[in-house]
Amino acid sequence: MNKDLNEMTYREATQELEEILRAIENDAVDVDELTQKVQRSSQLIKLCKEKLRKAEKAIDQVFNEENCEQPAKPTDMKPSTGGNTLF
Repeated sequence: MNKDLNEMTYREATQELEEILRAIENDAVDVDELTQKVQRSSQLIKLCKEKLRKAEKAIDQVFNEENCEQPAKPTDMKPSTGGNTLF
């Protein structure tokens, strides 16, 4: 029995994908079942992509917050001594 997608973790989804792949590679899936397996795989891949995007956004947010909290390092703004300035 397949677990509800809303309750699955990323790890569970990838494990089920691996099981489906092994079954297809070993010819353990008959033609009648193949369509169902392909549809389920598509759902699992979509779920994994969504979870990865959410994780990426959360990580980006953490880094953005971290960058905002730290004082900016002063840049070295020494005037140029050469004559190649545009202003």
